[in-house]
Amino acid sequence: MKTLITGGVRSGKSTYAEGLLADATYLATGVPRDDADWQERVRLHQERRPASWRTLETLDVAAALTATTGPILLDDVGNWLSRTLDALEAWNDETPRRGWQTAYRDARESLVDAIANYEDDLVIVTNEVGFGLVSPYASGRLFTDELGRLNQRIAAVCDQLVLVVAGCPLVIKDGHR
Repeated sequence: MKTLITGGVRSGKSTYAEGLLADATYLATGVPRDDADWQERVRLHQERRPASWRTLETLDVAAALTATTGPILLDDVGNWLSRTLDALEAWNDETPRRGWQTAYRDARESLVDAIANYEDDLVIVTNEVGFGLVSPYASGRLFTDELGRLNQRIAAVCDQLVLVVAGCPLVIKDGHR
């Protein structure tokens, strides 16, 4: 079964997602940082997971899904998008790199195809950005728009969609693509 878990920052979505799988490969998309707050977030995530879980830190999630078998927890799509747009130099508000859209579209389609074709249990965590304000900055609007579109594409190929609010899961879609 493929399950997409969405919710706001600190909504409890990762904790809920971790509880869905007894054993898994954890695909981490966040980039290691020197930031003490970030390191604390990573440490807390690691402490919650069973010691038997394998962790794979990667931006190439499509390749990891193709090469891995067994249950997977992908955490999270927002970090994947942010790092992908960063690598494509799409953030510059004044002069974004030309052609980034085509490269991004290819990366997005590879990710969605890999999710759709994954044959074992797959739990995917993402951020729900649709409840927030519209950013006054082009880069913020780009991230919000693209994550919203990507979440829709992923939800379409998942069997289940769960919204987590204040630690409480609400099943939005159950068992039907």
